[in-house]
Amino acid sequence: MRHVLRRHESYVFAVLVAFSLIVAAVNPGFLTLENLFDLLKSYAMLGILAVGVLVVLIAGGIDISFTAVATVAVYTTMILITRYGGNILIAFGLSSLIGLTLGLVNAVIIYTFRIPSIITTIATLNIYYGLLTVVSGGKWISILPAWFRDFAAIRVFTLTNAGGAPYGLSIMSLIWLAVVVLVWGVLRYTLVGRGIYALGGSPTSARRAGFNLLALHLFVYGLMGGLAGLAGLIQALLVQTVAPNALVGKELDVLAAVVLGGASLSGGSGTLTGTLLGVALVAVLSNGLTMMRVPSSWYGVCIGLVIIASVSLSAYRRKARVRRPIIVAAE
Repeated sequence: MRHVLRRHESYVFAVLVAFSLIVAAVNPGFLTLENLFDLLKSYAMLGILAVGVLVVLIAGGIDISFTAVATVAVYTTMILITRYGGNILIAFGLSSLIGLTLGLVNAVIIYTFRIPSIITTIATLNIYYGLLTVVSGGKWISILPAWFRDFAAIRVFTLTNAGGAPYGLSIMSLIWLAVVVLVWGVLRYTLVGRGIYALGGSPTSARRAGFNLLALHLFVYGLMGGLAGLAGLIQALLVQTVAPNALVGKELDVLAAVVLGGASLSGGSGTLTGTLLGVALVAVLSNGLTMMRVPSSWYGVCIGLVIIASVSLSAYRRKARVRRPIIVAAE
């Protein structure tokens, strides 16, 4: 129990539970199964992006371009699908492949020219968005295939609320959970996962341990790009439109969720459990404030305060561990 209480995730979970109880006291409809399934569906896109950002942060990098990658991938995919036809599997595969390619471009630039990842991805963010705006002319894609709309309505199972309206676990929520399980397995049980943590801890030590740093960079940023393409398509399924500027500004929400979960911006540490709790806290704050009828302008203020409190607590706990005296018994 002492070990559990020392973990950052425990504090995030405590804040999550406390805020949920406060919202439920104001609006009892918050703590319902229907609202939970709705949150899982609504935040599937943010959750998938958060998983990719976590892997990048563990590897010691910072990626800012993922929203631009997601937008370019899904916009290009839907243009090709509407012109030449296809199905949902082709759409997912094509969007992920385009995102993967753009992520690999980031990896090559970062590794080859030794440019800090945050500078590189800010540059590619503007390049990708700029090119998309020029090519698309800012036009939205609102006429989508019928099979695209049908897939968005699929539920793994369906229940009925008191008013007779159906609800249930969306297929998009299941895709998000599948991504979490897959990445957890890679980080926990594979040599690549160990290499990612080693790269974030010390690139020099990782190289001396025999890890191929170029291959790790390609994997990390390629994974981020592929997940961004997947998340972009999930967002299109949710809103049934594709806009060149649909994801502008979402970078901060995703980074907030991952940082709230305890991932270190200096690399080498972070857990999927913490990231999931961070996404849950962001979702509960947004949904809870809405259900409490608090003006949406206060959402950013609350997120900012929670981030500052979370990071300050983590810093204090690290400093306390460093200052803790070590007693050695000598005979």
